[in-house]
Amino acid sequence: MLLAQDGAGGASFMPILMIGLLFGVMYFMMIRPQQKRRREAEQMQSSIGPGDEVVTIGGLYGIVASVDDETVMLEVAPGVHARYARPAIARVVQKTPADDVPAAESTTSDEVPTKD
Repeated sequence: MLLAQDGAGGASFMPILMIGLLFGVMYFMMIRPQQKRRREAEQMQSSIGPGDEVVTIGGLYGIVASVDDETVMLEVAPGVHARYARPAIARVVQKTPADDVPAAESTTSDEVPTKD
């Protein structure tokens, strides 16, 4: 009789171990990758700058005209601007190089436009 009681006490530890193992697997398979994707999206949205071509979560392509703390002004067509919240930017299609500023396309005094 004492032998049967000792064996039953060890079996009650197994379900607790299985539940702990299940939570561990769920953390590494679901929660941790989701946190990584969220950090990458936040980093991408914070690094957006003027001249970058982006896509919104609604599928609208545009070029970033200006950036604010919470909003991004997109030029969706020549002369047409739309304001979006930063989290509405899904991805950056083309990044503008840091030394290439779109407004800096002016001619210097050495360059003289010629007519052909």
